[in-house]
Amino acid sequence: MNPARPSPSATTSKSLIVFASTLGTTIEWYDFFLYGVLTPLALNKLFFPNLSPVMGTLAAYTTFAVGFISRPVGGIIFGHYGDRLGRKTILILTMMIMGAATFLIGALPTTAQAGVIAPILLLLLRVMQGIGIGGEWGGAVLMTIEHAPAGKRSLYGSWPQLGVPLGLMSSAGVVALLNLLPESDFIVWGWRVAFFVSALLVAIGLYVRLKVLETPDFERVRSENKIVPIPFVELMRSHGRQVLLTLGARYVEGACFNTFGVFIIYYVTHSLGLTRGMALNAVIISSATMLPFIIIAGMLADRYGLKRVFATGTVAIALTSVFAFWIMDRYGAAHYGAILFALIVAFSIAYPMVYGTESSLFASQFDAHVRYSGVSFAYQFSGIFASGLTPLIATALIDAGGGKPWLVVGYMLAVSAVSLVSVLLMKGISAPAAARAPLGAALNRA
Repeated sequence: MNPARPSPSATTSKSLIVFASTLGTTIEWYDFFLYGVLTPLALNKLFFPNLSPVMGTLAAYTTFAVGFISRPVGGIIFGHYGDRLGRKTILILTMMIMGAATFLIGALPTTAQAGVIAPILLLLLRVMQGIGIGGEWGGAVLMTIEHAPAGKRSLYGSWPQLGVPLGLMSSAGVVALLNLLPESDFIVWGWRVAFFVSALLVAIGLYVRLKVLETPDFERVRSENKIVPIPFVELMRSHGRQVLLTLGARYVEGACFNTFGVFIIYYVTHSLGLTRGMALNAVIISSATMLPFIIIAGMLADRYGLKRVFATGTVAIALTSVFAFWIMDRYGAAHYGAILFALIVAFSIAYPMVYGTESSLFASQFDAHVRYSGVSFAYQFSGIFASGLTPLIATALIDAGGGKPWLVVGYMLAVSAVSLVSVLLMKGISAPAAARAPLGAALNRA
């Protein structure tokens, strides 16, 4: 698995590095979020048909959460090899695993066709998806950050973050197109097409990634013989505090995304009475609107500091969550424009302040020889409670609140408080000082 070491004269275009990482994360997140988009529209009916609509959705979201539970396993496995063998090799392997699992979900028989084996196979493939994405994110963001020039690390780190809204937008967009089919065709075969599209996307992504060289930071670790036998053990021994703080900081980002990007489809169709097409269009529009704000957040972090921008975003998410659900509850399905505006404020403007900066913020907390393990484990383990359980929790809270969103709002406020305290306790230096420092020192301290 160890790739050939490039010659000293070999170089890789910065634009190609950014493009390869962003394209790769887009494809991976398309695969991963497609399940969440299709859960309330088809998967709950096809794989859990004997349950009520609410219980069927909860059962399907539980399988959705399993993907997040398996992500830390992937983070530990691929973080280990990413710190020992290099970033590039692992990024190619994770894409192949993710693409295969997604394609096979599209080929699964339903419960009506195969009985209880159908949801079991769905669960196993969802585990494979989680393992694949568990190693993807850390390698993709490190590929850009560790290649970035001084003074632009947060900006470079923000580009792979586009993969999440692009992945959600493309998955929702493909499903929205297939939703134009007659209902019977969509349920019988239309939903499968969305999973089969992944094969073409993965082929394109692999071609691009094969052209990218290893990062200077990993080459430096290898040349200085600093590779450790078991990076995860060394991570917990020497960076335990940083792991805990990144877990806490990540909470608000994962909860916000899965509230306004995944759970919201259930909320606006079941509590507000919108059609599923309107719900999907709202997610697509708010995801597209988010894109420039992610890059802007990275630029602001380079200028004003990672901690400051992330903390401001945490407060903004708390406030806009209250505002967004108040607007949606007040105006309901009668004013689609008001619902869309509420989503844009919370999801497109407030959320990017934390998501656009978290890759560089997390990378800054770990030394290069355990950095892949550190960012992967912190991001993926926190995904269990921050991301995977959020649609499940939010659905249960909405049901307990009689369709009203205020228990969900309270959950978002509590989550924001945890993340704000965590990021304020992180180490950091001013943005100008980080820009002047050598790459390794800046990432360790910024």
